[in-house]
Amino acid sequence: MRGHSESKLERFSYSPIVQRPMLEWPDGNAIAVYVAPNIEVYELLPPPSPHRDPWPRSPHPDLLGYGTRDFGNRVGFWRLLEIMDRHEIRCTVSLNLALCDHFPDIFAECEARRWDYMGHGVYNTRYLYGLPLDVEEQAIADCVETFRRHTGRQLPGWLSPALSFSPNTADLVAAAGMSYYCDLFHDDQPFPVRTATGKLTSLPYSMDVNDAVLYRTGHEADEFLQIVKDQFDVLYQEGLSGKGGRVLCIAVHPYISGQPHRADYVDRALSYVLSHEHVWLATGSEIIEWYRQQGTECGGEKGKS
Repeated sequence: MRGHSESKLERFSYSPIVQRPMLEWPDGNAIAVYVAPNIEVYELLPPPSPHRDPWPRSPHPDLLGYGTRDFGNRVGFWRLLEIMDRHEIRCTVSLNLALCDHFPDIFAECEARRWDYMGHGVYNTRYLYGLPLDVEEQAIADCVETFRRHTGRQLPGWLSPALSFSPNTADLVAAAGMSYYCDLFHDDQPFPVRTATGKLTSLPYSMDVNDAVLYRTGHEADEFLQIVKDQFDVLYQEGLSGKGGRVLCIAVHPYISGQPHRADYVDRALSYVLSHEHVWLATGSEIIEWYRQQGTECGGEKGKS
């Protein structure tokens, strides 16, 4: 017997990747690659949270912590933007929606390039875990409404702010009209997500090919470059060998990889990936749309969420 809370966390079925219907990418490509800049807004003095202090240095305000994050929007974004333009990459932004109002010039550059977006909360200093259901629902609705106010479009995807998802998040994201969800780190392919409110598909996001995770664990940009290469090589060869298409997510943060001593490693990583044939450089929305059009979703759960 499973309790209610346990069953609610069972968002996906077990499906060995070697037993699934073959996933094929457009034009016979072996791998789908998307680049996910986390373009975030941090508050100097955010409302207190009983679960996490975004600025662990005392006393507040933590000018050192805030300043390092603010560098991303003042400098780092613009440095990474040049790199993305050089490689003609349409990014999939993990977007704090407050950016639209606080940094409209940055958002305008993203819009001019037709970048894709996954909502990342309003601020990266406001978390979802521990919120009452109606409060979390309103927080997600605020993101959808802000995006629609600035673009006239539906917000396509979701990655919870600071990965602070709750047992309710997937249901609320589906109910808010989004099509893909990145809070699950369980697969190398998209996969249907069970929700109570609508169809939702997970898009593989990475906590390994992620400059923030590496930076916080003492690894530097040269190691990030090698990890991108190693991750790509294995996924690419699996796709080429007929095991089915894979997804590579490259997650970067302007306040980290936009630093002068790190930016070149991002450039080199992208150059390496894009030097190969049979690579589909896509956005999150394009990957999910193609995946759904195949008719049979991974695990044999056709048309189910």
